[in-house]
Amino acid sequence: MASLLNKAKEFVADKVVHMKKPEASVEDVDLKNVSRENVEYDARICVDSPYSHSLPICEISYSFKSAGRVIASGTMADPGSLKANDRTTVNVPMKVPYNILVSLAKDIGADGDIDYEVEIGLTIDLPIIGKFTIPISKKGEIKLPGLSDIF
Repeated sequence: MASLLNKAKEFVADKVVHMKKPEASVEDVDLKNVSRENVEYDARICVDSPYSHSLPICEISYSFKSAGRVIASGTMADPGSLKANDRTTVNVPMKVPYNILVSLAKDIGADGDIDYEVEIGLTIDLPIIGKFTIPISKKGEIKLPGLSDIF
């Protein structure tokens, strides 16, 4: 009886390991909004779901870095769900206070952009497995807003 139970556990574990999982990527990071308090950037995530039914997204956590420092971080609870057998696009807003941007003046230089790295954890609820986090990251450059964008 014990050997039958062990074989069943091995069978289920093998199926879970080889089960298709959603694939995600950060497509773009853009300037979304400029206010007197902060600059808001928007990370656009695309997720391809191989499942025949929609899956709830439990939360999205993010870390927005520049010059080796975290300039914005946070979580979005319950941002929606993934479409069945389709591509889902999710926008992650990231607010960066102006005082942090001023402290990055060395990195900005004459070209008016900053080098960034965004790390995102997309946590979904998979049947049988439970909560599963897909790590996503992207590096790039982003332009800072000019005075005309602010006023």
